[in-house]
Amino acid sequence: MTIPKTTRQYQLSKVGSYDNLEVREAPVSPPKAYEALVKVHAVSLNYRDLLVTKGTYMSSALDQVIPCSDMAGEVIAIGEGVKDWKIGDRVCANFSLDHIHGNTTPEIKATSLGATIHGVLTQYRTFPTHSLVRVPEHYSYEDASTLPCAALTAYNALLGLVPLKAGDYVLALGLGGVSTWGLQFALASGATVIATSSSDEKLEVAAKLGAQHLINYKKTPNWDEEVLKITNGVGVDHVIEVGGQGTLGRSMNSVRIGGCINIIGFVSQDAARNDANFIANAIGKAAVMRGILIGSVAQFRDMNRLITANPEKTKPIISKVFSFDQALDAFKYLDSGEHVGKVVIKVA
Repeated sequence: MTIPKTTRQYQLSKVGSYDNLEVREAPVSPPKAYEALVKVHAVSLNYRDLLVTKGTYMSSALDQVIPCSDMAGEVIAIGEGVKDWKIGDRVCANFSLDHIHGNTTPEIKATSLGATIHGVLTQYRTFPTHSLVRVPEHYSYEDASTLPCAALTAYNALLGLVPLKAGDYVLALGLGGVSTWGLQFALASGATVIATSSSDEKLEVAAKLGAQHLINYKKTPNWDEEVLKITNGVGVDHVIEVGGQGTLGRSMNSVRIGGCINIIGFVSQDAARNDANFIANAIGKAAVMRGILIGSVAQFRDMNRLITANPEKTKPIISKVFSFDQALDAFKYLDSGEHVGKVVIKVA
């Protein structure tokens, strides 16, 4: 394939709103040694992408940043020295390009797409080949675009430091991208899932996916008490904690002795709960509270093996697909909170 001369890409002209994203044209350079030029076919959005555009993300973004971290695409050119990849390979790039294995570092965090370096909401982009992972063969590009952040975060939470076991209880807060993937990985691993949402319609989707217990937290504000009833007073083994300050107290009440609260986000709109017993509860339960910062290339490959072995239980939940020219509408839809699972932009 001939290397294109230009690419169309979205850039944030001014921090404050995704309405400030503008389409611009930029030159495409051939890949350097140990790089691959990738034609981006699909990009999926994360809550983080909203925060970056609004200027409320926990680390500052590049000026005029190209947003988004999650893509799937096709290798169209390779640089000198590349042996593991060929033209036509279908790939995702890892969220942090240099996170190959093990724990992250400040230097690795500095290679995170869509904030500290330019992201993937573009037609063509070069990547270091050590950051690339093959797409599961049975996945479309849209399916695969959901993997780098949401899926890998959920996989690292449940199968990372304290691996999930068949028969464990998993509490998934909400039904956004990470929680939906956590639900699916838990079921594929033989766990029992308790799903929460403010919407009965969304909970119906969770039930169709196989969640055994459903809690509408608007109808049951003391949802931690319901979790304890379901688990006969024991508590859950893992919590997919995406709420933050508004839900962390109840998550601590919900977890069993020695259980794991996987802290991933802060999307809860509830006021922070100042639970006077929180520290005593954490100590008394010997609970593990672990912040999850996506995952490594090695974990990405392991996750894809789990997906390939469980194709029926790990089909991505995509709420809606937008065209490249409708990217601002995709951001608006994500911001509305109406989605279940992922929001995808079809680039090519």
